[in-house]
Amino acid sequence: MWTILKFKNKSLETLKKEFSKVLGKNYIIYIPKLFVQKYKNNKLIGKEFNLLGDYLFCFHKKLGNKEVINTLQYSKGLKYILNGFSQSQIEIKDFIERCKKAETNKGYLSQDFFEININSECQFISGPFSNAIFKIIEMQKNKIEILMGGLKTIVRKKEFLFKPI
Repeated sequence: MWTILKFKNKSLETLKKEFSKVLGKNYIIYIPKLFVQKYKNNKLIGKEFNLLGDYLFCFHKKLGNKEVINTLQYSKGLKYILNGFSQSQIEIKDFIERCKKAETNKGYLSQDFFEININSECQFISGPFSNAIFKIIEMQKNKIEILMGGLKTIVRKKEFLFKPI
């Protein structure tokens, strides 16, 4: 059963050790991540971000048992376990599958994760135009034609990350 946990950012390894004590070694932790590149002082700097901030997904057969959940609730590195995860298993599985389909070979989410439509406004979150807002004019398989200010240009989907506004 999948559950959603909020963890302390610098205590993820401690949390994993605590879970190993209770659940054994066969639990699965999934954290969807983005890799964002920005220019700072004329240098391209890459940074990894958790898509969900300090939340993660954890899977184990025993997580359906309330006694196990009560034991895990006091683990070091854990802030809390979200309630209602047992009723939302289908939605959690669908979200994780969608994330995994959109992952690159390095394990980061690609641009395919975000739903983008023609005539929608978006914002770059990586590359030299980070934080710049643009409008999508035309979409092709690997390229999009955008209008940024008064400038029309074509951008490859795979090169930059952008999100709808």
